[in-house]
Amino acid sequence: MRTAVALLSLILLAGPAKAGHYGRSVRLQADQGAAAEIRVLPLRDNVFMLVGASGNTVVQVEPATRPARIPGFYQGTYGVLVVDTQSAGQGEALRTAVRRLSPGPVRFIINTHIHDDHIGGNAAVARPEPGARDGGATLIVSHENVLLKLAEEGSVPQGGLPTDTYLDTKEIWLNGEAIQLFHQPNAHTDGDTIVYFRKSDVISAGDLYVTTSYPVLDVEHGGSIKGVIDGLNRILDIAIPENSGEGGTLIVPGQGRLSDESDVVEYRNMVVIVRDRIQDLVKKGMTLAQVKAARPTLDYDFRYGTNRAWTTDMFVEAVYNDLKGRKKE
Repeated sequence: MRTAVALLSLILLAGPAKAGHYGRSVRLQADQGAAAEIRVLPLRDNVFMLVGASGNTVVQVEPATRPARIPGFYQGTYGVLVVDTQSAGQGEALRTAVRRLSPGPVRFIINTHIHDDHIGGNAAVARPEPGARDGGATLIVSHENVLLKLAEEGSVPQGGLPTDTYLDTKEIWLNGEAIQLFHQPNAHTDGDTIVYFRKSDVISAGDLYVTTSYPVLDVEHGGSIKGVIDGLNRILDIAIPENSGEGGTLIVPGQGRLSDESDVVEYRNMVVIVRDRIQDLVKKGMTLAQVKAARPTLDYDFRYGTNRAWTTDMFVEAVYNDLKGRKKE
């Protein structure tokens, strides 16, 4: 599976695939320029991974064929579901990408957390098509903490605010598939949501799991290293590998390449090892400067320490402060 995932990632980054199983992969470009480019990768049946400058989006559309109607039995609802809408600057390009995948109504938008690069396109994607007959506004779903903080900060226009919230878990039935939402407390933020498409066996992890950097701890919004580790373990509890830890459940990170269980295991192990190293240095009474000088992430920096937006120093400092805070409690 590792080879297959790497190949899919190369296809995704290189542009449109040639004819074949992945022949529906396309590159979508809006008038805003290269920054608004969206790449689309089919995952399972009617579930897609969309990649833009702001990160990854997961889209579920109506199946190509619907099951035969059972007399007297409710047939369910059909339409489009979007997990994370990228930044405001990507919103129109994402809307175009979604419309090309399906002309159906956008029934749900799920925001995995509060950050602008995952909720900024809410209003654009939720905007109904002119003259659309299918009634009902798009439900924008998030954990309750996301809405509370957005309302407090006043940083998002009314049309982009969540309109439906939950506390611990939430279930949605759409397009003949059960979709589960799980809140992961105090991980990347205090409002993280893991989204699991049960029939398709696809997990959308949000920025709780990324492949492009060390875990980002947004302390101002309740993030913690313990919560990240707990969240990664929860993803692993849901995921089922096909063979020897690889294949099986597809896991879409908030940023970076498509993954499987073995990828998350490696990432989880790295986070635990670095946490334990820093914790040991904290117990020895080292200052932040001394901990940084000890380079507890050295053997992982080549892979996760090249991100300029979230540097190794930022990560080490966030973990150090988090662990020191716990020690004082």
